[in-house]
Amino acid sequence: MTTPLVVSDVAKSFVMHLRGGVELPVVRNVSFSLRAGECAVLGGPSGAGKSSILKMLYGNYGIDAGQVIIAHKGQLVDLATASPRTVLAIRRDTIGYVSQFLRAVPRVSAVDVVADPLLARGEEREQARSRARTLLQRLNLPERLWQLPPATFSGGEQQRVNIARGFITDHPILLLDEPTASLDAANREIVIGMIAEKKRDGVAMLGIFHDQDVREAVADRVVDVTTFAPRKAA
Repeated sequence: MTTPLVVSDVAKSFVMHLRGGVELPVVRNVSFSLRAGECAVLGGPSGAGKSSILKMLYGNYGIDAGQVIIAHKGQLVDLATASPRTVLAIRRDTIGYVSQFLRAVPRVSAVDVVADPLLARGEEREQARSRARTLLQRLNLPERLWQLPPATFSGGEQQRVNIARGFITDHPILLLDEPTASLDAANREIVIGMIAEKKRDGVAMLGIFHDQDVREAVADRVVDVTTFAPRKAA
C-alpha cells in the first residue's frame, strides 16, 4: 500500500495523580500520513511530544482522541480502538520499532535477542540466527559478544543489538526513536546506509534524530511537532 499509515486528529494527555489529578496535555490535532519508501522525521524541541507520538503509534501509549489507521494484512485497522491482541499482531507483522534503550530478557544471548522477531513470525531458528549474525557483523559488534547477554554490554554495544533487532524483519512500517544516539561516527554511517536500504525496499519510516547530520542524511521531510502543541488556557 502506498500510504500504510495515516494519523488523524490524535490527542494525548497525561493525568498527574501525585498532583491531585491535574491533566497535562501533550499534543493535539496530530495529523500526517506516511508513504511507503520514505523516512519522515519528527522535528521540534525536547518536550514537544515526539517520543509520545511514536509510542502512541506503537501502542505503548493510549490514544485519547483521533485515529491511527494502519494497513495491516490487507485491512485498515484503527490502532486507537484495536484490541490488545490486534496490537500485538500489528507489532509482530506490520510495525517495527527501534527504541533508545534495549529491553531484553536476562541471560538471553545477543544473537538470540536479534533473531527473536523472526522466530515470532515462524522463521526457522538457525536461519533466523544466521541473519542475526550477519547484521551484528555489519554493525561491528565483536563476535566474542554474540553469545553473551546484552545487559553486560556498553551503551553503544547494546544499541547496535537494538538496531539489528529492529532492522532484521521486513515490517512495512518502522519507527525509529534516536537509533544512532549512542553510536560512533562509523556506525552512524552504517545505520544511515541501512535506512536507505529500507527506503529502497518500500518501508515507511518515522523517526526522531537529534543528530543534525544524521537527520539531514535520512529525512525526506520533517513533521513539525510544534504545530501540534496544546492550546494554552486563556
